[in-house]
Amino acid sequence: MGRYAVTEEDPTPRLAVLGAGVMGVSITTLALEHGVPVVLVETDPAKRADAPARIERELRTAQLMGVRSGKPRAELVTGASVAHCADADVVIEAITEDAGLKIAALTEVSHTVDEDTALVTNTSSIPVDELAAKLPRPEALLGVHFMNPSYLIRTVEVIRGSRTSSRAADSVGRLLTALGRRGVFVGDGPGFVTSRVLHRMINDAARVVQEGRASAEDVDTLMQDCLGHRTGPLRTADLIGIDNLVDSLRVLHERTGDEGCRPCELLLRKVAAGEHGRKSGKGFYTYTGVLS
Repeated sequence: MGRYAVTEEDPTPRLAVLGAGVMGVSITTLALEHGVPVVLVETDPAKRADAPARIERELRTAQLMGVRSGKPRAELVTGASVAHCADADVVIEAITEDAGLKIAALTEVSHTVDEDTALVTNTSSIPVDELAAKLPRPEALLGVHFMNPSYLIRTVEVIRGSRTSSRAADSVGRLLTALGRRGVFVGDGPGFVTSRVLHRMINDAARVVQEGRASAEDVDTLMQDCLGHRTGPLRTADLIGIDNLVDSLRVLHERTGDEGCRPCELLLRKVAAGEHGRKSGKGFYTYTGVLS
């Protein structure tokens, strides 16, 4: 996508994040440890109250894994209303994978921020143009698909809609530079590249376990040792959040008609049982500590 230099004339961008779920916390953690101040907006009082402690745990994990930037930690402000986003240069929505909810949140924030403020959706599956078409300022919207955990994965998928302005793209480029991230531009469409490929693969891996042909551990070991997948598809599902994965698969199935994206029964059973992965303590694997 090209690299953008942050200079004295181009100060540290001000970031607002909508949603204190897994990805909202992950993106906020990345920003804070790179010296980028964050306003984190969450309407759920319990999630909002717990967010600073969850972010602190993520920061400690990043330090233990040796991926801290070495910059002074930036300031975190939490709030319940998008009114807190008024001074942001970039606003990232990281809420539930539901087009209606995302459009409502982005529309509300559009009426609050300056017209120069870039809007970013962290959707993993909904086309950017589909969201932008319903916004007051479609030219302000881009997609930036951060992976979890954001502090470990240094490359992000960037989706520029057909009406995205150069000004918005430049603002997001400066933010990615400040965050030490490389952006790869890809074409718009359901699932873009990463989710279109990965989520179907995870669905197939879960289906193999459902059919009793292999355990989750065996599937992941084969994918790691034979095919070079870093964590294995089912550990990745636990990291994404199985509930989030199912939401994304449903979006992909609805928009592509690909039967391979219809969530398999094992995934649906795990969601119904509250086995959402690392964040709940159990998914395909059991975890002694809940990360977020």
